Amino acid sequence: MDGTELGRQARPRLEDVAAEVGLSPASVSLVLRGAAGPSAATRERVLEAAGRLGYRPDRAASLLARRRSRLIGVMLDIRSDYHGELVEDVHEAAEQHGYDLVLSTITRSRDERRAVETLLDSRCEALLLLGPDAPAAWLAELDRQLPVVVVGRSIGSPGVDIVRAADDQGVSLSVDHLVGLGHAQIAYVDGGAGEIAAARRDGYRRAMLRHGLRDRIRVIPGDHTEEAGIRAGMRVAAVLTGHAPTPTAVVTFNDRVAVGLLDALSRAGVAVPGDISVVGYDDSPLSRLAHVGLTTVSQNSPALIEHAVTAIVERLDGGRTTHTEIVLPPGLVVRTTTAPPPPSPDVGHPPGG
Repeated sequence: MDGTELGRQARPRLEDVAAEVGLSPASVSLVLRGAAGPSAATRERVLEAAGRLGYRPDRAASLLARRRSRLIGVMLDIRSDYHGELVEDVHEAAEQHGYDLVLSTITRSRDERRAVETLLDSRCEALLLLGPDAPAAWLAELDRQLPVVVVGRSIGSPGVDIVRAADDQGVSLSVDHLVGLGHAQIAYVDGGAGEIAAARRDGYRRAMLRHGLRDRIRVIPGDHTEEAGIRAGMRVAAVLTGHAPTPTAVVTFNDRVAVGLLDALSRAGVAVPGDISVVGYDDSPLSRLAHVGLTTVSQNSPALIEHAVTAIVERLDGGRTTHTEIVLPPGLVVRTTTAPPPPSPDVGHPPGG
């Protein structure tokens, strides 16, 4: 391979474009950055030459010179298809503002702190955390290092930007829907510890009280996984005791739990919604599949993410120093997993009981 072939394969430089059009590298740089100064004719010549030569700016070097990375770090749970959909929205919103993303995942063996450490090591300028469970004090400490936006959770203390849906209202909508269909035995599969779980649990309890169903409140222990839904489904389907009637409807902490619940009920021969109705939370991609058809709560994810990215840009580029909390109203999406309770004298008793 001769020197000419090597030259053709080398990445074109700014100086190559400048030599092609007979201008200084500084003038070419002004054109490529869209800065004021060069004439329209000069801009046209430079852009045509850059395109013909295949010149692409060295973004990393340019940002390093300005001590900017223009990277937003996003923490997500890799097991959640809902988080995956949120990240797509983050990509689109960030690109509109000239930012790119670094993703760091939570897994069975990788906790939130480790995921965030990776983002900090990657020179991210801000963090966007999807539904974190970390203590509020730690999140506030992070925000003193760089802007932090938490999506989906209220932390109850100043110092971090919050963008979330009103989770208690979302679960309340689920209970209202079921009561409207004629259900009274409505159970709730809990999401475990954390602010998000507490808000949704509180929404269930308050809605049941509002409908005069205090003695029908039943919270089934759980977490945010499909396995929790399977365990809850086995409890609902089995004849456990003679004094605690099986519900005719179940509201779950999220769609992942609902899918696990649906699986366990199907395996036990319990028909949904014929024998029991099920409502999820998140309006995840899985919930929309025709064979799932899950009635669920939408958090208006595109709007959540648009507000979250805007909050980051306001702090990085706009100089905002105050913190904000944006709360959006959720909406119920009715599909095929809810219906009136079965018209049977045994409604409210365990299947087979």
